[in-house]
Amino acid sequence: MSLVAIVGRPNVGKSTLFNRLVGMRQAIVDPTAGVTRDRHYGRCEWCGREFSVVDTGGYTTNSEDVFESAIREQVQIAISEADVVLFMVEAATGVTDYDAEVADVLRRAKKPVVLCVNKVDSGEKMFDAYQFYSLGLGEIYSISAANGSGTGDLLDEIVKVLPDEPEVEDPHKDLPRIAIVGKPNVGKSSITNALLGEERNIVTPVAGTTRDSIETYYNKFGHEFMLVDTAGIRRKAKVHEDLEFYSVMRSIRAIEHSDVCVMMIDATTGMEAQDMNIFNLILKNRKGCVLVVNKWDLFIKDSNTLRDYEKSLRERIAPFTDVPIIFTSVLKMQRISDVLDAVARVYENYSRKISTARLNEELLPIIEETPPPSTKGKYIKIKYITQLPTRFPSFAFFCNLPQYIKDPYKRFLENQLRSRFDLTGCPIQIFCRQK
Repeated sequence: MSLVAIVGRPNVGKSTLFNRLVGMRQAIVDPTAGVTRDRHYGRCEWCGREFSVVDTGGYTTNSEDVFESAIREQVQIAISEADVVLFMVEAATGVTDYDAEVADVLRRAKKPVVLCVNKVDSGEKMFDAYQFYSLGLGEIYSISAANGSGTGDLLDEIVKVLPDEPEVEDPHKDLPRIAIVGKPNVGKSSITNALLGEERNIVTPVAGTTRDSIETYYNKFGHEFMLVDTAGIRRKAKVHEDLEFYSVMRSIRAIEHSDVCVMMIDATTGMEAQDMNIFNLILKNRKGCVLVVNKWDLFIKDSNTLRDYEKSLRERIAPFTDVPIIFTSVLKMQRISDVLDAVARVYENYSRKISTARLNEELLPIIEETPPPSTKGKYIKIKYITQLPTRFPSFAFFCNLPQYIKDPYKRFLENQLRSRFDLTGCPIQIFCRQK
């Protein structure tokens, strides 16, 4: 599929246009310059032609901001990956030194360039757009990304200059989706880069560097899935900027749309209250879970440290203790492959279908030995068990008096399911229904 990269200096409206092209609020839009820090991918379809769009951070030079040099690299990578570059400028401010510098980079790139002038939302501003012919990049397209005027002509031109390619179906549509979640600065982007073997996401010591959820196709070492690196989730009380609020919402959405969540915690701080909130969010959404304790190299250890740490961690996350726990140091590349193996195993369990015959054969004798306690002199008899056709493992127990089966007995049934069928890392839901 062809790729179109949107580039330009900060705060000219690249993310607003990106959201309009992909038809959803996928990239964060805020009046603060430099909000977009990573490359953000989406899909656009126009006149029967589908192509990918990438939104980049604003291109700047000679800045002391820790993010700016990393953003420049990301823009350069996006230009090198793209089939067409959509260069965005702003009518009101006119041609700036940054614009001239980006135009110079694009001329050297020798890629098809479409020059679009944003924030042309009145007839008077149309005259301001003509000065951009001085950049020497050919025809200009005046648009307003906020209200959509002029975007039809712009898309016509993009489709015209896209390279021809055969129509193919998306091969990644049915792949498992793995979301990497956790508090800010626990190493989520670092583990994504370590798994991919490239600097896909920006990594700095500043908490909250990643503000969007970044989705990448992964196919290495016999594993194939879509990998989603999310922004760190903080407690609501600490979310002051609108910007960070959008990041948190996007991380929550990434959890909702994933199959398995790799939840990362910092070994030096342990499982804090906010980590528990994220863990409960994964449980609430019924997603598979792998717990990764990062920065294990910084933890002072003796002979029983790992065993004791794991024991206290399982006590903290009780009653859902059947979760793989991997101790890693992403910077030292320790046990990264163990994370992949655990994810693959949890996804296999998550999507496992157990036959009705086997469920009844294994569980009915145990239920007969240990039936639900009688209530108000009435005896409860479970007669039949089946797995429901849901995305996650859920089971229906058909009985004569489902209203009298209490939570402790449901936990007993869950433990029996876990002990007989490998459902490690997967939340289980049990429904009691009238036979």
